[in-house]
Amino acid sequence: MVQFVSVSKILDLVNKHGVETVLKGMTEYVEEDYRRWTLFDKTPRVASHSKVGVIELMPTSDGELYSFKYVNGHPKNTKEGKQTVTAFGMLADVDTGYPFFLSEMTVLTALRTAATSVMAAKHLARADSTTMAIIGNGAQSEFQALAFKAVMGITNLRLFDTDAEATEKCAANLDGKGFTITICRSSEEAITGADIITTVTADKQQATILTDNMVGAGVHINAIGGDCPGKTELHKDILLRSKIFVEYPEQTRIEGEIQQLDDDYPVVELWEVITGAAEGRTTERDITLFDSVGFAIEDFSGLRYIYDLVKQDETTQDLEMIAEPADPRNLFGLLEVKQAAE
Repeated sequence: MVQFVSVSKILDLVNKHGVETVLKGMTEYVEEDYRRWTLFDKTPRVASHSKVGVIELMPTSDGELYSFKYVNGHPKNTKEGKQTVTAFGMLADVDTGYPFFLSEMTVLTALRTAATSVMAAKHLARADSTTMAIIGNGAQSEFQALAFKAVMGITNLRLFDTDAEATEKCAANLDGKGFTITICRSSEEAITGADIITTVTADKQQATILTDNMVGAGVHINAIGGDCPGKTELHKDILLRSKIFVEYPEQTRIEGEIQQLDDDYPVVELWEVITGAAEGRTTERDITLFDSVGFAIEDFSGLRYIYDLVKQDETTQDLEMIAEPADPRNLFGLLEVKQAAE
């Protein structure tokens, strides 16, 4: 049997424990696995691109557990009343090859993305940061805000989206959750006075959400909207002024903001900062940029966290996904056993 976590179960778990508690816990799991980074198999995700989107597989293993995630990215879906991103994932035992945990990962991906963002900012942003601008107020925005509040105490939000209804939705969802919210009319207005700038737009194109003249010294940029070839959010000159930190360079150079730069342009892997092998921010005036595209180890962490959370719960669901004949050599015999039972 494979333990299964449905969308309904994920929602129940998050509501039971509290979204900020879950985000804090998941952030701890992601950071723990970043500290074990060298143990993991690492490869760029396997992507199947079409004119309207992408479908990807994201596998990894730490030698004991194996995980993969199936995920899509289709910006056009919003206009059709569908999610831009959907996903599911699995954990398996490396020793036997048996899968043992299957979970929805549409909600879980939103949680782990926010957890990864705030983990990076904890190590890269100024310690006195209090205000965050969120440019792009779609499905990920509330998770980002709540993660930064839970882990870093960020309570001042400045929101902007070209779709005013998205901003109204985000502000309404965060109302009463301890934020001071300012709704802005432009990206430039949104980043005024912000210590942390999160860009999380969905359009599958090379856009310029921020220009160089807009970004002052000392800010931390959490760039998570660029996540496939040809899709970026920042003007190239911002990158040239910033200290750039990435998850896995081989993937980020294909999909992230740094696809605008030469292939040998120097970047720092985030795990090196977290383990002390490399420096992060060194002065108050540094512009730090986390060029995040999402990586399989973060999904591994998210699955591991939810699995541990589910183990505390008495109501679980099992799926009969693995054929297990009494005699492992006699798989055909299962047909006769089933027929006889009927």
